[in-house]
Amino acid sequence: MGLIEATSMAVGIIIGSSIFSLVGVGAKLAGRDLPLAFIASSIAAAFVAYNYAKLGGTFISNAGPIEFILRGLGDNLYTGVASFMLWFIYVSSLSLFAKTFAGYFLALAGLSLSYTNMAIIEVIVVSAFVALNFKGSKAVGLAETAIVAAKLGILLFFIAVGLLTIKPSYLKPDLSIKGLEGVAFASTLFFLSYTGFGLITNASENIENPRRNVPLAIYLSLIIVTIVYVGVSVVAIGNLPVEKLVKAEEYALAEAAKPFLGNLGFALISLGALVSVSSAINASIYGGANVAYSLAKKGELPEFFERKTWFNEPEGLYITAILGLLIAMTLNLEGVAAVTSSSFIVIYIGVILAHYKLASQTKASRGVIVLSLLIVLSILSVLLYNQYTTNPASFYAIIASYIIASLGEYAYRSRTKRGFKKRLQPWEK
Repeated sequence: MGLIEATSMAVGIIIGSSIFSLVGVGAKLAGRDLPLAFIASSIAAAFVAYNYAKLGGTFISNAGPIEFILRGLGDNLYTGVASFMLWFIYVSSLSLFAKTFAGYFLALAGLSLSYTNMAIIEVIVVSAFVALNFKGSKAVGLAETAIVAAKLGILLFFIAVGLLTIKPSYLKPDLSIKGLEGVAFASTLFFLSYTGFGLITNASENIENPRRNVPLAIYLSLIIVTIVYVGVSVVAIGNLPVEKLVKAEEYALAEAAKPFLGNLGFALISLGALVSVSSAINASIYGGANVAYSLAKKGELPEFFERKTWFNEPEGLYITAILGLLIAMTLNLEGVAAVTSSSFIVIYIGVILAHYKLASQTKASRGVIVLSLLIVLSILSVLLYNQYTTNPASFYAIIASYIIASLGEYAYRSRTKRGFKKRLQPWEK
């Protein structure tokens, strides 16, 4: 794939996983400072993107971050834990997408967002994509760029029309201590919103001129998404009182379209969300989890990795789907987002530490790398503190995921003697 396709893939995953699902959660935490939270998380993500761009342009491997960690830190327990956490990211992301789909579907259908109704829709949508995996869906893959274009078109229309009707008083920032705390808490969740750019490195072997296009696609996707996110948050906060956004947490963006587009806008955004999230569910369960599960199990990827390899390891598909549903039905939207974000951070810490050791090969600034590590550690600290004080269930779920991944990797490595193999680069062959 070329630069445009690689960028579209990242933009599609990023937007599909966040803007439709986290506006309501963000409004609850940051209030009218919602745009500031998106800007803060974008700046933090840019430091992580720097590491991925440098590494991704040097080491070409569809193992992505695991390849970087393996080269920088070696084959050890942490490398194995990171591989399991990479797979778990797709599991928890699947939960986030399923909850988002259910929220918008029920709101569009005019049905109650009760626990039972949410659970039923979550089971149906995940089961449908599990079935799709066994039949294959070339059409969905070919349509991904078109889906991204349609999704961006809807959001840009939302921004363009919504900017004409915003109420400036709604956008007055709250710079009090409490307001800034809200920005900090919200930005730790929104940090997750920008993490899709890392998936570009998981497809680097299939990208034309990867040394040039992988870094470019990472930076371009981050710029495009930042513009969209900040624009959407300004329109949402500027047109609807915060308390109404919070009340419509599961379908906040559709509710924000009502003041200037009426019921037609509500339906348009809801349909856009359903298409977008469906695409993200498909990408997560159909491609990402497939690759990540195989990598965690075998320690390497086959030369020509195809989605049909699920047929050889169907237990991975079932485990991914069942765990995803369990998380979706156990935690609220904020909790699922926190678990997903904290899983990403485990990977980021390993990537940044590895990059510090590989900086001479990537020609990167070690000062920027150290600053990146400090930022990520700060985000993790704030995230854990916020969840511990406001959402204990998700805090314990985060800790449990770390412990289970560590114990699971130790037991699996001890039993199978599985190690990780580096992907040879052209200069190493």
